[in-house]
Amino acid sequence: MESHTTISIIDDDDAVRMATASLVRSLGFQTTIFASAEEFLQSQQVQTSACIITDIQMPGMNGVEMQSALRAAGNNIPMIFMTAFPEDNIRRQAFEAGAAGFLIKPFEGDQILACLDKAIGAGSRGAENHTLPGSD
Repeated sequence: MESHTTISIIDDDDAVRMATASLVRSLGFQTTIFASAEEFLQSQQVQTSACIITDIQMPGMNGVEMQSALRAAGNNIPMIFMTAFPEDNIRRQAFEAGAAGFLIKPFEGDQILACLDKAIGAGSRGAENHTLPGSD
């Protein structure tokens, strides 16, 4: 059942994590949230998430390091990165490893929807017909 598609959101900032989860839920997805890459990697969601939306800069393991760890373990889960500090070399590294998107905070709802569509075909689930809260 596609309506049970779960997106895992990983960010050390509580407000960003909760706002992103709320936005993704408004698009018709279930979400799980994690405050760190390590917390996510120790969860069952590693095997069941359809996509990860993660901050790049976090204490401990950063988002790109988590991507590398997942890929090394043979896990090719689609990943969307978000950051307030965009750097070309990090963006390049993320895309070379197969990132589905790279968002610069703050981002608009249509930007995250486009990334989800690329990652898991969100448009095919009718998400493109949703009104995005906070979109101007």
